[in-house]
Parts: sequence; structure tokens; C-alpha cells
Amino acid sequence: MTHVAEIVTFTLNDDTSPEAFVALSQSTESFVRAAPGFAHRQLSQGDDGRWTDYVVWQDMQAAQNAAAQFPEQEFAPALMAAINPDSLQMRHENVLWNMTA
Repeated sequence: MTHVAEIVTFTLNDDTSPEAFVALSQSTESFVRAAPGFAHRQLSQGDDGRWTDYVVWQDMQAAQNAAAQFPEQEFAPALMAAINPDSLQMRHENVLWNMTA
């Protein structure tokens, strides 16, 4: 079975602090954890200010289902309002190799 990585990159709007955005992201945890096919998630910020939300799903169908349901969730408006919409990029990729500690 091939897992699918959902990779979302973006910058924040000027009025959103990194700490506030992490808290907004944490408000999505119960939805993501409960979504069928969820495997792993991490959020990071680069020195250039770009953020990456990296979510691994069991398969493409699980990734697409979660992406379709995400905007309907109670937390979605506040989370999306924190992100610069012109910077937002999302893609799905097949995970070809995985190494853990």
C-alpha cells in the first residue's frame, strides 16, 4: 500500500503570530486524528517564514476525503483567515520511502 503525503506550504498574514497559528493548528487535531486513513502530521516553519503542514494518509482517497471535509469544520474559518491566500500551495505525493528512528 502506498501512503500519500499532503504537503501544504504558505505564509501567515502579518497580523498572525507563529504562536497563535500553532494554537489554531492544534484546534484541528481531533478532526485530523479521527479522519479515516490518518497516519502522521507535522507542522514546521522555515527561516524564510514559509510554513509547511505535512500530513501522511493511508491512501489518496483518505487524503481527498479529509481535504473535502476540512473547510466545513468549525475551526476552518479562523485557520484560513490566518494564512496569506496568495501564498497557499497544496499538493499530494505518493510516499515512496519512509525511514524512522
